[in-house]
Amino acid sequence: MSVSSLRRLAVGAAVIAATSGATVYLSPSVASSDRGGGPILDSLKHKLGDASASVPSRSAQESVLIRATSSDPLDVLVIGGGATGSGVALDAATRGLRVGLVEREDFSSGTSSRSTKLIHGGVRYLEKAVFNLDYGQLKLVFHALEERKQLIENAPHLCHALPCMTPCFDWFEVVYFWMGLKMYDLVAGPRLLHLSRYYSAQESAELFPTLARKGKDKNLRGTVVYYDGQMNDSRLNVGLACTAALAGAAVLNHAEVVSLITDDDSKRIVGARVRNNLTGKEFESYAKVVVNAAGPFCDSIRKMVDEDTKPMICPSSGVHIVLPDYYSPEGMGLIVPKTKDGRVVFMLPWLGRTVAGTTDSNTSITPLPEPHEDEIQFILDAISDYLNIKVRRTDVLSAWSGIRPLAMDPTAKSTESISRDHVVFEEHPGLVTITGGKWTTYRSMAEDAVNAAIKSGKLSPTNGCVTQKLQLLGSHGWEPSSFTSLAQQYVRMKKTYGGKVVPGAMDTAAAKHLSHAYGSLAERVATIAQEEGLGKRLAHGHPFLEAEVAYCARHEYCESAVDFIARRCRIAFLDTDAAARALQRVVEILASEHKWDKLREKQELQKGKEFLQTFKSSKNAQFHDGKHN
Repeated sequence: MSVSSLRRLAVGAAVIAATSGATVYLSPSVASSDRGGGPILDSLKHKLGDASASVPSRSAQESVLIRATSSDPLDVLVIGGGATGSGVALDAATRGLRVGLVEREDFSSGTSSRSTKLIHGGVRYLEKAVFNLDYGQLKLVFHALEERKQLIENAPHLCHALPCMTPCFDWFEVVYFWMGLKMYDLVAGPRLLHLSRYYSAQESAELFPTLARKGKDKNLRGTVVYYDGQMNDSRLNVGLACTAALAGAAVLNHAEVVSLITDDDSKRIVGARVRNNLTGKEFESYAKVVVNAAGPFCDSIRKMVDEDTKPMICPSSGVHIVLPDYYSPEGMGLIVPKTKDGRVVFMLPWLGRTVAGTTDSNTSITPLPEPHEDEIQFILDAISDYLNIKVRRTDVLSAWSGIRPLAMDPTAKSTESISRDHVVFEEHPGLVTITGGKWTTYRSMAEDAVNAAIKSGKLSPTNGCVTQKLQLLGSHGWEPSSFTSLAQQYVRMKKTYGGKVVPGAMDTAAAKHLSHAYGSLAERVATIAQEEGLGKRLAHGHPFLEAEVAYCARHEYCESAVDFIARRCRIAFLDTDAAARALQRVVEILASEHKWDKLREKQELQKGKEFLQTFKSSKNAQFHDGKHN
């Protein structure tokens, strides 16, 4: 692609490229002309449809990486196990390439588990495109809407359509939002989820009982409801990594890149030195191309080659809070289109609770970002203007901060004005960096990165990209009604405090949770609950079962207590205090699965407590000066 055809997001990348001799790739995300698939895809689909198929062991995956020598390298080594990195590994593996992936912490441990949980085309970007006559923004919306529909179809157990209500307090707003959201429907075209529509004030109150009928000086005139997608982000990310593993990629979490390997003669990046953070052991893994998909930390990887390299990342903090379920009805979200300072705030039902956010402000890059109290108060303040119930800081069950890895545009004055499009570029031979973008478009971002890697390393894939219609692990054969067979055919065998095992019903809440979290593999979890006496709930009021800990340790590379409470199960995000109560039992089960000694158990318990301290629930935060006490 010529430089003249690059979109405006590439300004920052082009500035860096011009000063460093880099090659910039910014693909329009056009489908590959050679989709193919062949025996590799057929084999993968067979594994995905086999309820007994298991991912290779962690030790086997590490061995593959170690065996990738300078004389027999991998085709692609991916750094970063977030949505983009896992997507790159899956895309490359399904093209018949030899692939490795290393992640310093856990799959989805960074930004990818801390999203708004929306799969969206970008209503705001459409508004900008119209008012600024910006064709680049319009193309972003077109493309994101296409990916939105495909993502929901590729992981239906983890993704679904969600109606979102936009309140209107004068007739101008009614017309404005109705027209704008009809245009959103029109742009979606055949990728439309459901048509948007207007509801009267009375109808809106019935659909959303906690919605305020009166604003500060105005009465509610009605609402406009449109549809976007919603997901369980970290479980989707883990599903990507496990699907990649079944496709032949050697994926390894808790494996940190400590340095990059440069060929002395060609000065090309030819691999990485990796430390297994669980054992402390270091090894070298060689590859024809290294893909840097480290999210907010991609600059630190780039600096391993050149300490003076200019930063590509403009980190932005996005804070979310979780409130009890009564704040929003099941199956209907609320969008505050413009707060006092011009931001958009969401309030959405999610996994039996209500998630509200987000903020958009400059931040520093840290492995465990924490929300500031003023950001939490801002969200509470924003939603309180639209609700008829008292909004209290004491209702906050969990609060977290995520770092968006926005590609930096030197001319932008605020992070909100930076496009969320992605950029792929090769600054140093053999090192392809992908950054920017958003969850919704992870698949096409991965496709662009693999295309760039193939070009850089002169690789020979057996076929083109096939991920557009590739269903992820757990999707095959899943139906929304699949939970009924769990409820009918399984019981939860629970150990009492006296050691006796007693049966309990696989109630609807537990069955639905297992079905949506694990898809067609939920029966494997239910079998553990029934046959191994691990059917007890981990925390009162939540559907998460002890059996899930064992299953995730055996089949989802769950290597620590935090891996489970934050990424395999979402209890840390949904209710921090409940997660703290469940932590001891999680550690006990993982210790049994992984043969930990008492010292490791103690360390895991301490790490879990420290991790939960970064989630500012009402019990572990100082908010005495706040407005919403």
